[in-house]
Amino acid sequence: MFRNFFRKFSKDMGIDLGTANTLVYVKDQGIVINEPSVVAINNRNEKILAVGEDAKIMLGKTPGHLTVTRPLVDGVISDFEVAEKMIKYFIEKVHRESFTFMPRPRVVIAIPLDITEVERKAVEDAVLGAGASEVLLIEEPMAAAIGAGMPIQEASGSMIVDIGGGTSEIAVIALGGVVSWRSLKIAGDKLDEAIIQYARDKFNLLLGQRSAEKIKIQIAAIIPQDKPLETLMRGRDLLSGLPREIVVNDANIREAILKPIKIIVDNIKSTVENTPPELVSDLYEKGIVLSGGGALLRGLDKYISQETKMPVHITDDPLTAVVRGTGKILDDLDNLREVLLPSTSSMKYS
Repeated sequence: MFRNFFRKFSKDMGIDLGTANTLVYVKDQGIVINEPSVVAINNRNEKILAVGEDAKIMLGKTPGHLTVTRPLVDGVISDFEVAEKMIKYFIEKVHRESFTFMPRPRVVIAIPLDITEVERKAVEDAVLGAGASEVLLIEEPMAAAIGAGMPIQEASGSMIVDIGGGTSEIAVIALGGVVSWRSLKIAGDKLDEAIIQYARDKFNLLLGQRSAEKIKIQIAAIIPQDKPLETLMRGRDLLSGLPREIVVNDANIREAILKPIKIIVDNIKSTVENTPPELVSDLYEKGIVLSGGGALLRGLDKYISQETKMPVHITDDPLTAVVRGTGKILDDLDNLREVLLPSTSSMKYS
């Protein structure tokens, strides 16, 4: 009863709880938070020191009594308590200026396709524990498709590939449901790891994850560019133990990340192969839509198009497609409620 009372004074929210970044949409306001899913904790008193961007700058630089952690791994919660505290921090941040006492918002939150029932319940419990009055779950590619403005409730097929930080979600959608799909633990983080491994093997250079991510953003290109891209790669020399920097180009990074990219493309092909023929004809006409941070990789759309022989489009502002989808659900809940997943508490067990 009290939850419903306080909800009247709270702001309904849509959350894209990503492995790399958490984005928050507030009804009637739009996207108000876009910060890394990173938390800094003081081990001496178990208190949170920083969340988001302030915590990310501490990665790899902390003394022994501080821990900087990412509470989500491969799209699912790996540290329940820290995840709950992080979500609570974002809920309170949204309501800070409105001076709402005990905010109890309704929250729409996106989850990966292959999440288990236990993992789904962990998400619900974490959001409720953080202060939500009600939790509404939606599959990430469905949210991304809604955010991209795709006709997900029509009988024609639509295909979305959402490449995030921890997972790549591939789905063919029709009549408000997912017809065929693949969910991979290969996404932005794995590309960073591939660059780190490449630097170690090729140049005897040890990179940090933030350095690898920065290089990926600066010069990664899946298809050769008209003008080669170059940047500095700085790290620790594995032979001397001293700092060293070298110049690398887009061809080096392409060599580093091509294997995981090919795995994603192979799974896109497999998803199409498992799609009913009537829907495949729709896909060949309308093409594939890319969303998520991975969609920003230079030439990825052209590479996927070459490999699948299908048109490929990048949605507007691909980084925010999922959270914009949760926002559209909040704005039109009556018409879009059917695309939501059932709550674990309402599910019947045989």
